[in-house]
Amino acid sequence: MLHNELVFLRALEAEDLEFLYALENDAALWTVSDNVVPISRYTLRQYLDNAAADWQEVRQLRLVICATDDKRAVGTVDLFDYQARHQRAGIGIALLPAEQGRGYAQAALQLVISYAHTTLHLHQLYCTIATDNVRSIYLFEKLGFTVVGVRKQWLRKADGWQDVLEYQCIV
Repeated sequence: MLHNELVFLRALEAEDLEFLYALENDAALWTVSDNVVPISRYTLRQYLDNAAADWQEVRQLRLVICATDDKRAVGTVDLFDYQARHQRAGIGIALLPAEQGRGYAQAALQLVISYAHTTLHLHQLYCTIATDNVRSIYLFEKLGFTVVGVRKQWLRKADGWQDVLEYQCIV
């Protein structure tokens, strides 16, 4: 169910330590997260030890995006801030820099959006995208997300502040 011709999604495994270490310590991704310092292998190992926790309890789910052809991990897709009563969650995606531009993000998001609707019974997904992240804006709009607002000066960057767009998709 969580696969197509380009990618498949799977749960985190202990063997994902080095992959996560590379992804989480990519400073280019820090501008859209709360990370400002490198994450240690020890911290990631602890995270992996608890990754199998019930998604409704921890209110988040992280899946590894793997290329179908050679089964290598290329990124992650996250559902977070799960709200059971309102049947919604935030969604985010991150790919290793070398894996971007190959269609993996769109293929993975299509799978997780379908999974969120049919299996998790979510009513809506939302995401926040920096106004200069043209590729993500195009991707999420192509998959049915619509702008519902703008947060002014939301992200702090080295050269000042940046607005973000708030997107929503009723699934």
